[in-house]
Amino acid sequence: MVHWCRLFALLSLALLSQLSLAQTTVKEPWVRGTVAQQKATGAFMQLTSAQGGKLVAAQSPVAGVVEIHEMAMEGNVMKMRAVPGVDLPPGKVVEFKPGGYHVMLMDLKQQLKDGDTIPVVLVIEGKDGKRETVEVKATVKVPGTTKP
Repeated sequence: MVHWCRLFALLSLALLSQLSLAQTTVKEPWVRGTVAQQKATGAFMQLTSAQGGKLVAAQSPVAGVVEIHEMAMEGNVMKMRAVPGVDLPPGKVVEFKPGGYHVMLMDLKQQLKDGDTIPVVLVIEGKDGKRETVEVKATVKVPGTTKP
């Protein structure tokens, strides 16, 4: 009986440690659809980190290269550039949207069609330096199309 209690206690601790790592939530993930031969697109979502952290990397099997990008005005010109990470203040929603922060999927291996589901893995670095991976299933959407 003592053996089972010990095993239960160890499993409970393991589960609790996993739950404490899962501190980042993702809402409304989507990827902009592409046309044939298009080699790049963006992924968009809302990220919330309970304890704060930073999005430091992303990857997806549909792209050869995945980077975190920012669109910003420089003078009178809108420019897009890769950034090393995006801060996630504790409890605050950080929106990744067209015209702002986004995850850039480049060197696409296939056309991304409306309604497809694309896996994206996000790497979040906590304030303590520990890294958490968050697996996201993003729906492909083609702007301007409507579905019932």
